[in-house]
Amino acid sequence: MNNLLMILLWIVSILIIGAVLMQPSKNNDAMSSLSGGANDSSTESKPRGFEAFMQKVTVVLGILFFGIALILMWISSH
Repeated sequence: MNNLLMILLWIVSILIIGAVLMQPSKNNDAMSSLSGGANDSSTESKPRGFEAFMQKVTVVLGILFFGIALILMWISSH
């Protein structure tokens, strides 16, 4: 059981890294992050399409990661 959960934790970790890397950039360039990015294209808008899907995938994978980590901690303490 412990080995299965460790393998699942590794898989979820790799999937989280992939999901974060696949999310589109919110800044146009590096200078906008330094200057505050006060242009009209950076206004707050609701993510749609692929961006919304990737955000949901990242949240679900994060919850799975912490859930598996807590279960592993509980198993190792008993």
